[in-house]
Amino acid sequence: MSKRTATLDLTLPPRDLRTPAYRWLYTAVRAGILEGRLRPGARLPATRDFASQYGLSRGTIVNAFDQLKSEGYVEGSVGSGTYVSKILPDKLLQVSYDARSQPLERKRNRRVSGFASRLQQFPNLEARPSRAFRANLPALDLFPTTLWAQIAARRWRRASVNLLLGCDAMGYLPLREAVADYLTTSRGVKCVAEQVAIVSGVQEALDMVARIFLNPGDRVCMENPGYIGAAMIFKAVGARISAVPVDHEGMRLQTQSLRGSRLVYVTPGHQFPLGITMSLSRRLALLEWARNSGALIFEDDYDSEYRYSGRPVPAMQGLDRDGLVLLAGSFSKVLFPSLRLGYLVIPSDLQHHFAANLSVTSRHAPLLEQAVLCDFISEGHFGRHLRRMRQIYAERLSVLLESARQKLAGLLDISGVEAGLQTVGWLCGKIKAASATKAAALRAVEVVPLSAYHHGKMAREGLQLGFAAVDAKEIRRGVSDLAIALERERKAI
Repeated sequence: MSKRTATLDLTLPPRDLRTPAYRWLYTAVRAGILEGRLRPGARLPATRDFASQYGLSRGTIVNAFDQLKSEGYVEGSVGSGTYVSKILPDKLLQVSYDARSQPLERKRNRRVSGFASRLQQFPNLEARPSRAFRANLPALDLFPTTLWAQIAARRWRRASVNLLLGCDAMGYLPLREAVADYLTTSRGVKCVAEQVAIVSGVQEALDMVARIFLNPGDRVCMENPGYIGAAMIFKAVGARISAVPVDHEGMRLQTQSLRGSRLVYVTPGHQFPLGITMSLSRRLALLEWARNSGALIFEDDYDSEYRYSGRPVPAMQGLDRDGLVLLAGSFSKVLFPSLRLGYLVIPSDLQHHFAANLSVTSRHAPLLEQAVLCDFISEGHFGRHLRRMRQIYAERLSVLLESARQKLAGLLDISGVEAGLQTVGWLCGKIKAASATKAAALRAVEVVPLSAYHHGKMAREGLQLGFAAVDAKEIRRGVSDLAIALERERKAI
């Protein structure tokens, strides 16, 4: 009996002459397999028969078959024939899931470290349009993005091997020099570039300081109310937090609260969230206490760049003669939040600890962004941006205060504020901050209850209101709607 020659009943599409013949054939056969016209297990013709049937060279057929074999669509060997694979690779990538037929995943009792068990997730900024009175946010629509893009493009065009390679763990030296010059001139800080570490922001600086200086059970003092991001870090490393009340001069230096503390966290330039500036006498007293106790002070230079009245207040680090203060700041509130760059000024004798920490964690902050920021500062754009935004924010604050005097009298007392991106308002009567926040949200007004930053019960109910991120029209609208919401709350009491 003569051997029967297998034929392939497959219509090939017209060939684009720019496509190699083997690729065209491979695509046609693969499509026939996936569409079910060539079923799993079907035998394909021999290469000579295939070439004769379709008028192609045998080398073209061999190349197409080899490609199909390498991808798992066909299988076989010399002398045994070539067959469509019974299990196609595309099937392996498709997972059928029927929730009713799947057993519930067993809850496992995972063992994690004490640090992991204490760690809580810090909320990110939500990507939504700004409205009155979103706090802790600059006017992003006014940032000079075109200028920033031009500087970045220029940096890429001139990118050297060193820029692509990386930099010292403490950061890009020209940026460290620019930051040291800026802090010395504008904030009265006493430092050189070697003391400056470029970090992703104050949060990373806090994490480093906590890991390097604190052990589980150590005591940390911080302001009450105060920055919750700092409290979350201290709790995660197992520190005991001593929440110290704040008055009109800043943190109260109570002996009982400070006793035994390894670290004190303060925001003396513009206390968060109340906006108070720590008095000179309190600063000197805190430095004297730290000198005698051997503790360190973490100075968060929060919102210090935007001051609207009074003389600029130098950083507390500038008063330090004994290497007691670690000064941290961030460019995210000054420029834009996604720019994860900040600085930490470190006493000279502690630099090697932080360099070692950075070298085994982040290695260094993104170098291109460091270089772009360096140019932005050294070419004068940073100073011009600060001056422009300081004027705009002062105008927006003025609109908020004037509107509040007209429409919030007897409902909310807005505190006088000298700096920053937000202020606080103290609720009148028996209005509760939590219910006021919900009532305001129903009218598309965003406020934060001060209790969110407080340990324990507050003596007086209050709200945090941002003014920097929204224009005058939105501020006036926000005040009007907040007045309606608070008035309804007062009547409901």
